[in-house]
Amino acid sequence: MRKILALAAIAALPTVATAQLKLPRPSPKQTITQAVGLTDITITYSRPGVKGRKIWGGLVPYGQVWRTGANEATTIQFSTDVTIGGKSLPAGTYSLHTTPGESSWKIALNGDANLWGSFDYDPKKDLLVVDAKPMASPMTEWMTFDFTDVNPERATIVLRWEKIAVPFQVETGTAARAKAGIADALSKAAADDWRTPYQAASFAFDQGDTANATAWIDKSIATKPTIGALWLKARMQQKAGNKAEAKKAVEAALAVATPEDKDFVAEIKKQSAGW
Repeated sequence: MRKILALAAIAALPTVATAQLKLPRPSPKQTITQAVGLTDITITYSRPGVKGRKIWGGLVPYGQVWRTGANEATTIQFSTDVTIGGKSLPAGTYSLHTTPGESSWKIALNGDANLWGSFDYDPKKDLLVVDAKPMASPMTEWMTFDFTDVNPERATIVLRWEKIAVPFQVETGTAARAKAGIADALSKAAADDWRTPYQAASFAFDQGDTANATAWIDKSIATKPTIGALWLKARMQQKAGNKAEAKKAVEAALAVATPEDKDFVAEIKKQSAGW
């Protein structure tokens, strides 16, 4: 009886939930995303600090694979196919591992993105390995990745920590991808769709593709003569040195303007005043 009562008393005690203790990481996690043309590049990593330690050739030995950060392996994700160091890489998420050296580094993108550090890193799963040259850099206490020299076709990713920076370039093939997208969109455009050829012409004009820009803007204007399309036609004519035709296109653009276009009209008059 006493045993039964004791068990009953224990059962009656309130249940104490195990507390979930949450503390900050010594190496904080960061995710950075950069759009490069039509490609999104996302890097997720943990940022160790120097904290007065000898980093290169010390905490991070030369000639050994390094997780390139702390905690989980650093990952890099590409939303489209890219080219790094002249080597093609399919869209996807990869773990990033480096082998630091005093005068040269190896950067490996590995197909196994779910690793803790580089402890289970298998070089047989590398999809791409390129060399990179470390450079002297101002002191960076917390390891970081950033993007420099960004344009629609390429960007340079730079790893910075302590007093070095290690850059490598990613090419995105934006122009070729955009042209393929334009061709597909134009093939599917409805007969009364003036926007698609207008957008295509704007891109081609910016790319210096005069022939296609002319064909596509003429198609847009033939479908519907809008102020935007006519102004683009005027700028194309002016750039080609056809001032008389450029002025005619300006007049045509102003003729189709609505009261809602007053700011656009003012900008057109301002830019074309010296033609």
